[in-house]
Formats: sequence, structure tokens, C-alpha cells
Amino acid sequence: MGMLKEFKEFAMKGSLIDIAVGFVMGAAFNKIVSSFTAGIVSPLVGLLFKSDLKDLKYIIDQGVMDEAGAVTGEVAVLYGDFLTNLIDFIIVAAVMFMMIKAINKTKKKEVPAPVAPKGPSQEELLIQIRDLLAKK
Repeated sequence: MGMLKEFKEFAMKGSLIDIAVGFVMGAAFNKIVSSFTAGIVSPLVGLLFKSDLKDLKYIIDQGVMDEAGAVTGEVAVLYGDFLTNLIDFIIVAAVMFMMIKAINKTKKKEVPAPVAPKGPSQEELLIQIRDLLAKK
């Protein structure tokens, strides 16, 4: 029973819930960025290559065409798909950077605690002790 209680305390911590909310928001934001890249960026970049960005590939082995007209056994480097994912990543990273920068600006800067006045140094204490002993 103790382990269940411990797990409940762990799961209900604010930071864990914040991470879960951030994860869900990140997944939703990733879908938005993916659709932006696929629907807007890829066609524009595809104009440069005269094809859809995701369809770009370097064919190493042509493969064989079967009766249905599909190519089987083709070996290719799918660099267009990689470029699309790279663009997605750059957009997400840039937006996250800007969000964190904005959040950090809104945080109050911690004012350092005032330095407590230091007492006398060891030399000053020794001088005081010497002077007190000299008076006796």
C-alpha cells in the first residue's frame, strides 16, 4: 500500500503535471508545424526542384516493375522526407526558443540578498585582545 501512496504523491506533483501538459501541447503544436510544412513550405520549396519535396530521392537501384505497375525492390535515399522533417524541427526549435526567451523576460529577476555586515577580521580581534591584555 505504501508504494501506491508514494506513486500517487509522485504523480500529483505540480512539475509532473506541467510536463504532461507541455508534452500534450508539444504534440499538438508538432501537428500544426507538420501541416504547415507539408501544405505551405514543401510546395514552395518543391517549385525549386520541380517536384514535391517529400518525393525527392536518390535512387541507388531502380528495382523491378511488377504486373500491377508498382516498383518493387527499389533502393533509394529519401532525402526529401529528411528535409521535410528537418524543416519541421527547425520551426519547432525556433518557436520554442522564442517562447522560452519570452517567458524568461517575464520572470522577476531575483534581487541578491543584502550582504550582512562582516564582523571584525581576525587581525582586528587579535589587536583588541592584545590591547585588553595590555591594560591589565
